[in-house]
Amino acid sequence: MAKTALVVGVSGIVGSATAAHLAAEGWDVLGLARKPAPQAGVRPIAADLQDEALLAAALAEVEPEAVFITTWSRQATEAENIRVNAAMVRNLLDGLRPAGSVRHVALVTGLKHYLGPFEAYGKGTLPQTPFREDQGRLDIENFYYAQEDEVFAAAKRDGFTWSIHRPHTVIGKAVGNAMNMGTTLAVYATLCRETGRPFRFPGSAAQWNGLTDMTDARQLAKHLLWAATTPAAFDQAFNVVNGDVFRWSWMWGRLAEWFGLEPAPFDGSALPLEAQMKEDAPTWRYIAEREGLVEPDLGRLASPWHTDADLGRPIEVVTDMSKSRRLGFAAYQPTDDAFFDLFAELRADRLIP
Repeated sequence: MAKTALVVGVSGIVGSATAAHLAAEGWDVLGLARKPAPQAGVRPIAADLQDEALLAAALAEVEPEAVFITTWSRQATEAENIRVNAAMVRNLLDGLRPAGSVRHVALVTGLKHYLGPFEAYGKGTLPQTPFREDQGRLDIENFYYAQEDEVFAAAKRDGFTWSIHRPHTVIGKAVGNAMNMGTTLAVYATLCRETGRPFRFPGSAAQWNGLTDMTDARQLAKHLLWAATTPAAFDQAFNVVNGDVFRWSWMWGRLAEWFGLEPAPFDGSALPLEAQMKEDAPTWRYIAEREGLVEPDLGRLASPWHTDADLGRPIEVVTDMSKSRRLGFAAYQPTDDAFFDLFAELRADRLIP
């Protein structure tokens, strides 16, 4: 019989990829979201993690063995991020407790564990790169830490194992997602091609010249399942990236070539996408109507603020994967191919022309 998994945040980049991977591996997959979209091999559960009573009712007949938490809710301040996102994790695990079925909980966070929350992103005293799991927490409030603490408390109370997963910027498909660099860059390239604007790297000189890495959502999905089913990985925190490193000074030309563009020279100054794309909604709607695209709302495809945060960092950001490698996780994903696969999928699904 198939094992049962609950993917929380199934409509997002990580959640949808995780659900697809679990289904392909023979799991019985339940997908929870406020408005879950139809997905092959996934039984949807509509619920709001912030509504404790209705969430408990939605989970009353659910008995998953593994739970994958891949969602969060962005708030105006870090104090609110902590309050809301900790409560979401707590409500979920409290709602699952009566069935007593949970054996493992995996929580997806990210490199803000090392870089700090958006209010203090990349500022102050930061750990030396490459980031390693044993570097611990920064001396600053961070909603990732609050989420972890809820998982740790519930695990101690209910006796399940856990894993924490810290990806770098995630490449994958999701419409309406708040953190979506791959689709944002695809939309930006399409707008540059349409308007004749230069396809210019929008970030910092440190990011243009320095080494970096990223995480394909499919790679993260493999890592989540590996950690949930490998005893040596239980009760551990892990970085998870594709396994290669690159410089944007090389990658930018690769992306430009895919869209038939010439990459513009980079002069060392930042030119954020949020400012560049501020007035582009009407242009995108025109392109969508002309080309028969399925999403005319630029705001549901592009998240320039988040892409700016990543590409504007003043420091080199590289992630160490040695801990996972030593324990047997050997999957690898070239990052340029991750971008190209995403762009092809967006085009096939009529999200970009």
